[in-house]
Amino acid sequence: MTSTVFAGETSSSSDSDNQHILEFWGYHAYMGTETYSDTLLLRYYQPLEFDQWRGTLRLDTSNVSVYSHSPSESGIDHHGAGTTFLTAWGTIANFNQSWSSSAGGRVILPVALSNQWVAGPQIGASYKPPLGTQTWLADFSPLTRYMYGFDVQNNTGPGNPSPSPAVRRLELYPTVGIQLTPNTQIRFWDENGINYNAAAGGWFVPLDAMVTHRVNRHFLFAVGASKQVVETYQQYKWMVYSKVSFNF
Repeated sequence: MTSTVFAGETSSSSDSDNQHILEFWGYHAYMGTETYSDTLLLRYYQPLEFDQWRGTLRLDTSNVSVYSHSPSESGIDHHGAGTTFLTAWGTIANFNQSWSSSAGGRVILPVALSNQWVAGPQIGASYKPPLGTQTWLADFSPLTRYMYGFDVQNNTGPGNPSPSPAVRRLELYPTVGIQLTPNTQIRFWDENGINYNAAAGGWFVPLDAMVTHRVNRHFLFAVGASKQVVETYQQYKWMVYSKVSFNF
């Protein structure tokens, strides 16, 4: 569960190439059958630079509480470390003033709730209207990632009652940012995207929206919500979340 819920390239990531960004996230999700998940997540962006190349390294690590209000699910109770993963990407081409493309990858470490190494490549693009253009569109930033699990361990326990099979997952983020005011955006499919289970089949398609507001050049906060629409690949039923973000 936690290896897929927090898989997005957040709204800060498109602007993080030359900035250090520290973010604190909180998530509350309903998983079904009276089971809930609360997560506190720390996310950090580190700029990368080599000659003319620019990129970003991102670290995510979390603490998760999984619990149930149903007597039939009384065995579900986990409080402790969640998923930890590293993501790196960099610009591979700037086609013009508005269009650019990037490539990179993600590695999920086999710790806590993750019972396997998971790694995969990603490729993305970004369109931003030229400066001075009067438009509601802030950006269109689609991203595709394929995650491949290996070296699966049997780490069953209270928070993971049955061993998970090797991950084979396609992740799609058709991210769109809409400019509401000069400092406020609403962003769709930014934090939670569309997943396809390539191992067993099945899609998870949520409606995900997040409102971000920049208070000043160093501080931004956001609130969001996500609701499953198609769930032949089970993830969560609904989720609410928020973040505070510091640029320095």
